[in-house]
Order: sequence, then C-alpha cells, then structure tokens
Amino acid sequence: MLKRGIQIAFLFIGGAMGLVLLPPLFELINLSSNRWINNPYVSVIIGAIILFALSFSLAEPFIRLMKWLEESLLKAPVGDLLFGTLGLIIGLIVAFLIGFAIDGIRFPIFTTVIPILLSIIFGYLGFQVGFKKREELLNVFTPKGGAKKKGTLDVPADPGYKLLDTSVIIDGRIADISKTGFVEGVLVVPQFVLTELQHIADSSDTLKRTRGRRGLDILKVLQDATTSNVLLTDEDFDDISEVDLKLVRLAKKMGGQILTNDFNLNKVCELHKVKVLNINDLANAVKPVVIPGEEMTVVVIKDGKEHHQGVAYLDDGTMIVVEEGKSYIGQAITVVVTSVLQTSAGRMIFAKPKGHK
Repeated sequence: MLKRGIQIAFLFIGGAMGLVLLPPLFELINLSSNRWINNPYVSVIIGAIILFALSFSLAEPFIRLMKWLEESLLKAPVGDLLFGTLGLIIGLIVAFLIGFAIDGIRFPIFTTVIPILLSIIFGYLGFQVGFKKREELLNVFTPKGGAKKKGTLDVPADPGYKLLDTSVIIDGRIADISKTGFVEGVLVVPQFVLTELQHIADSSDTLKRTRGRRGLDILKVLQDATTSNVLLTDEDFDDISEVDLKLVRLAKKMGGQILTNDFNLNKVCELHKVKVLNINDLANAVKPVVIPGEEMTVVVIKDGKEHHQGVAYLDDGTMIVVEEGKSYIGQAITVVVTSVLQTSAGRMIFAKPKGHK
C-alpha cells in the first residue's frame, strides 16, 4: 500500500517537473515551435511517465529511507527533536534572507543555485546547533537570578540523571541506598542495559541466571519505591557494540553520571571525563575507620596467598591479612593493624598477631 502511494506521488511530481523543466528543454533543442510537442499537456504527460517509470526502481529504497528516518526520530528524545527543529527553522530563515539579498544580483546561476545551497547548508547547521547545544540554549533562556516568590525554593533545572549499569543493578545495594534518600535525581536504565540483564537471566548457567533474575527483581523494587524515580530509555547507539561504551556515550549526551561498582568501567569513565559514582567507594567511605596500631579481635578462617599468612574478615566483609597467622586458623586472636589498603575495588587490612615481632 505504501509503495503504491509513493508511485502515485512520483506520478504527480513527475507531471509538475515536466511542466516546469521541459519547455526550456524544448526551446534548447529547437522544438519550441512545434505545438504538438511544446504544450503543457505533453510536458505533464512526459514528465509523469518518466518519473513513474523510475518509481519502480526508486520506491523500495525510498521506503527503506522513510522507515530508517521514522525509527531514528522515535528513538531520539523529544527535547532534542524540538530544539533541532527550531534550529532548522532559524537556519532556513537565515538562508531565505541571504537568498533574498542575492536575488538582486540578477545573475541566473546565483538566483537559482545559490539559494538552494544556502537552504541546505544553513538548514543542516541550524539543526545540528539546536540538537547538540540544547543544554546551553536552555541555560541562556532560563533565568538564574532575580527575586523569587515568598515561600518558594530554588529548584535546579538539571534533573540529575544517574545511569545504572548492569553490575550495580545485580549487586542490589542501590535499592537500599535509594530508600535512604541519599541518591537524588532520576535513575536511568537504558534499554541496552535491560537487554543485557535479560540475556543474563536467560543464561543456561545457573549462577548467571540467578544473578540476572535478581537484577530484574531489584529494578522492580526501584520502580515500586516511592523514594526513587526510574526512567527507562530506548536511546541506543548502533555503531557501538560494547554496553559500557554505550553507557559512557549516553552519559555524555544526557549530561548525567554513571552509577556502578565495576572497577574497569570506573577507569573507562575517568578516561572519557564522565563523572562516575562507585558504590564500592560509598561502602568504603561508611566503613569504620581503622588506623595502623589499632587492636582488634578476629577469627582467622583460612591461610593466605603468601607463606605463613592467615585471612580473617570483619562483619562488613573487609578482608584482614594476618602475617604469621596461618598457625592460628580457627582461633580468635587479637591483632595489631599495620597498614590499610583502600581502592575502588575494596579495602584490605594488613595486621599481625599482638605481641608478634
């Protein structure tokens, strides 16, 4: 049905083009004096036949182009489309004004070709500027100062997008943190992250399947919670296959931050100058402070990687490496902290048994 409609449109366009373009052509090849050829009806018929014949080979590519444009427009955020369209309109207005000035030159090439080129160039530039400078344009037209009404608060225009990656969703702690109200703004879950989560949940591996289903349950908890605002977005980047890089580009586009507990993604975000909030950093920040020389009682549960080392754990999961602690496995002993190693991947405490030199 769509193909037939396009062919009919080509038929009418061909007739209009024949009416406009063929008379000058007839005059160029010395057929303007022949009334049987050089008349409007013949021009319309010839133009319609030519373009209708071409429509059989051009209809399918045209349909594919229309569907591609439709999918691209549906995926694009409404704000980007709005500002891109405004930029396009402004660009076309500028091109029209310049073309109006050029029209006074009275030179055929300038008055016909140049306005078309100006419309294409300024229309494209206007759309790109409006599309890519949306946030800056909003800041220009949004009043930042001035008097405010009594009893009102200054609410920031930036919604504070926090993009969740797969690891932080599966981890689950984000749901508890969100309930406390410490995470402000909108929690954004891109469709490509949700798709990866679904693939994990459908995995044949039991452990992966359990982790994936836990992640989906966590998302449901976040959606139902009154303290969190969850946004699912279909924004995608077909030219990128890696989920982490898609997440980084989306964070740049939205001006948001990435919430993760993936150490490698943390480093990638730093390289791309994207702000990242690491759940492990938050967990380490709220752990009790341990300083060298402090004493604590621990239970050595296994031997360490190095010779004569023992390993113990605090209640919050922090690993304690006890030098010369292998012989104390299964015993509760008092140790003295010698050093603390803390990174985004976690915290590790080194200690030695009290009284051991």
